[in-house]
Amino acid sequence: MADAPEPSLFDAGTHARRWIDGYVGRAPGSDVLSEAMRRDLAPWVAMFEELAGLVGDDLSAARERVLRQTEDIGTGYRILGEEEERPWPLSPVPLLIERDEWNGIAQGIAQRAGLMETLLRDIYGEAKLVSAGVIPAALIAGSPHFLRQLVGIAPPGGHHLHVFAADLGRGPTGEWRVLADHLRAPIGAGYALENRLAVSRVLGGLQGRLNLRRHAPFFEALRAGIGAACRRSDPRIALLTPGRFNQSYAEQAHLARYLGLLLVEGADLAVHDEQLYVRTIAGLKRIDAVWRQIDPRWLDPLAFDSHSQIGVAGLFDAYAAGNTVIANAPGAGALESPAIAAFLPKLARRLTGADLAIPNIATWWCGQPREAAQVIENFDSMLIGPAFAASPLGLPEGRARLGAEITGGPREALLTDMSRRPQDYVGQEVVRLSTMPVVIDGALAPRPFSLRVFAARDAHGEWTVLPGGFARIGDTADPRAAVMGDGAWSADVGVHGPDRVPAISLLPDSDTVRIRRNPGTLPSRVADNLYWLGRYLERAEALLAAIRVVVGASVDADASAALGPQTLARLAGLLTPPGELLPKAPLRRGELTSLARAAFEGGEHGGGLKALMASARAIGGGSRERLSADTIRLLDAPFPMRGTLADRSGTLQRRLMALAGIFAAHMGRTDAWRFHDLGRHIERPLAAARHLQIFGRVDASADDLTVLLDLADAQITYRQRYPMGLARLPVVDLVALDPNNPRAIASCVERVERHLCDLPVLGDDGMAEPQQAAAVALAGQVRAMEAGGVESRQLRDIERRLMAISDLVAGRYFLQGAEPLRAAGLTLA
Repeated sequence: MADAPEPSLFDAGTHARRWIDGYVGRAPGSDVLSEAMRRDLAPWVAMFEELAGLVGDDLSAARERVLRQTEDIGTGYRILGEEEERPWPLSPVPLLIERDEWNGIAQGIAQRAGLMETLLRDIYGEAKLVSAGVIPAALIAGSPHFLRQLVGIAPPGGHHLHVFAADLGRGPTGEWRVLADHLRAPIGAGYALENRLAVSRVLGGLQGRLNLRRHAPFFEALRAGIGAACRRSDPRIALLTPGRFNQSYAEQAHLARYLGLLLVEGADLAVHDEQLYVRTIAGLKRIDAVWRQIDPRWLDPLAFDSHSQIGVAGLFDAYAAGNTVIANAPGAGALESPAIAAFLPKLARRLTGADLAIPNIATWWCGQPREAAQVIENFDSMLIGPAFAASPLGLPEGRARLGAEITGGPREALLTDMSRRPQDYVGQEVVRLSTMPVVIDGALAPRPFSLRVFAARDAHGEWTVLPGGFARIGDTADPRAAVMGDGAWSADVGVHGPDRVPAISLLPDSDTVRIRRNPGTLPSRVADNLYWLGRYLERAEALLAAIRVVVGASVDADASAALGPQTLARLAGLLTPPGELLPKAPLRRGELTSLARAAFEGGEHGGGLKALMASARAIGGGSRERLSADTIRLLDAPFPMRGTLADRSGTLQRRLMALAGIFAAHMGRTDAWRFHDLGRHIERPLAAARHLQIFGRVDASADDLTVLLDLADAQITYRQRYPMGLARLPVVDLVALDPNNPRAIASCVERVERHLCDLPVLGDDGMAEPQQAAAVALAGQVRAMEAGGVESRQLRDIERRLMAISDLVAGRYFLQGAEPLRAAGLTLA
């Protein structure tokens, strides 16, 4: 028999085996991959073979690939206090959990979610558990998340909880423990979805090889469960976000887009006759349910915290009347406190007749004398933490700390406060976590991890558990949960088994869906954002055109170097920020270049290119659920600061052209697109009118006309049409009145007229609204003009009327405080 061929060094299986063998030799025995060596290593081998088949022996390349996918998807997060989003740190190595083990986890999570629902029903209902002394009243009233206003109010649909999450830790012997519960506004399900999307793009064959359970059924159940609690059969569901500066705004935008929910902020909503509405360009539209991502204390300034700037006045009344479902119900966070965990084992046996399937980490609430004494006696071997969400005096940082690591003055201050207010503290056992492999410095290294698992209530009121959730991986090898913090990396979690998993998505049976061509609801705030995004981008294009003339980007070679002193002075005026003195003529070439550089980088004023692009980026970041990933990526790209001014100008020009192309060729012709395009076509003729007044005057020189054509991007068109050379009236006609020139005033005004006639109106009398009438009148005026009559007076009048139309658009379609609630022709739907 011939000898079997030796495996190639480039064989994926060889790389996978070598990675595993090298890793297991360094990993602790409690590591998940080390344990798989003793049970079933095949799934891990398949996963590493997929990685090796993609990147060979280069694990760093695997990490870079998966991070690039998260960037393409648009996954990000923000640290509290920071304005810039950070890229989402995803490991290329998923955590693999076998089906039977996962089934036990899912049953335990569903049991826990049901227990929490039962407790909330009692706390905000008859309060029998407190009356019977099963749980102390201080345990509930001590929580800042207990909302007394909710007592006696039944939640619409009958359920306090629609989404539940728990952090799990896996101990050295493989047992799972609950580290924390999340009931207020559980975050992370969107990150779990994005992790799966990114890893699937890199390890595309893993789904079929391991029969990984899919995420879509969970999200389908979540959406159906919230909808089932509503009174209407086809409810409108909104995801309420604190705004783009929230730490998980990127996740919220992704979830809203994936689930087909309306992403709204508090200012978008209004309550009228105990019914919640969203303010849209077509009037007020009814909102049946809100999946909130903001703290319930900020939900309604009239009912809770009066300082709230992000809530909705009257929302509590709509909720109490049963007209608006809020998921999760306000006040659910009362059960998040660590002190509650000390009572959950006893409560589970009393209320369900069974022990917790997944136990808590052992917890002692110091509000009880015997437990407090036990905590003090075992101080150095315990975690000492706040009993509730507030930071007690002894733990000003507001998080649990290892008792043995608290020394000196802080220890004395903590013990003093614990004796004074023991009810503010808990003691907890120190949990040691299992580890999993993560790529560090091009090699696999063991790091501790925790697992966040999610449950959602389906349309029948039953709990569905997201198969896998997502893992958070610590940044050091220390296995204690207390020192892991929020983790340095995340990982996809794959639940695998022998049975084939059917392909399931959120797409319903096509025969059950009624075809619609209605583009959907457009909130006024989003319309405002898209309108001003168009204006800022167009304003940036106009300023960049002037800068490029200065640095020599004209069709005429060396044009800017040959321009006369008067033309250069006028260009300098175009580049000088408002309120600053114009430079004295004649200008030297270096002075003009310095002025162009200052206009490019922005300086201290807000009109420079850098500032304009920052404004566009901020607006895009607040409407990312409406924009493609490519658009967000172009807006978020760093402002070009290296190279010559000509190179940087060219880079920015290509970016602006790409953005214009995306909006023009790839955005559906919906009202959202109309507002963006409307902003562009109001800003563009304003710039053209200004340029005509400066460079198109009766005494304009050939240099002036050359610059005017450059600024209007019309050099090639003019040369093809008028080969004999420059003449003022043909240039003015092309820039101002030619309806076939997309940058001409006449073409833009016609576009504005068409957009405003296509946008929705509130009245049903067939009469034009003020913004429509103003646009029709302006378009008629411009159509009647001739090139010889285009003078400064007419151009200033066009500018004034365009600004008036902009004000009318804002007053009619954008948020104006509470005015839409009083406007004539108010539409309620």
